[in-house]
Amino acid sequence: MKKHYDKEIVPALMKEFGYGNVMEVPRITKVVLNVGLGEAVSNPNLVKTAAEELANIAGQHAVITKSKKSIANFKLRQGQAIGASVTLRREKMWEFLDRLVNIALPRMRDFKGVNGKAFDGRGNYTLGL
Repeated sequence: MKKHYDKEIVPALMKEFGYGNVMEVPRITKVVLNVGLGEAVSNPNLVKTAAEELANIAGQHAVITKSKKSIANFKLRQGQAIGASVTLRREKMWEFLDRLVNIALPRMRDFKGVNGKAFDGRGNYTLGL
């Protein structure tokens, strides 16, 4: 997928937007996979299971995320494990994107493409599955 990006997509973007230098073309620097578990408050073992599953999907060790503050309405305490996260860069990122785009997304039922409005104002894209 990296070769496809470098050989076909970058020249097309340079031509379409009139970039004079290859370094002006937007590029993907990292992919962050995140799982948040609301049920982790009552069952702490769910976080370990989710972290293992996320590590299997990403091919890299997942970091357990903890709450920043206590919220009484959710029975949540500061420092309590509530999710897992993985950051992929370089080769693992391109391998993951290749598997996502060519294998996982086409196999989803009723998949009609990704939403172009999911970009925030800073160039980040959010895809929820």
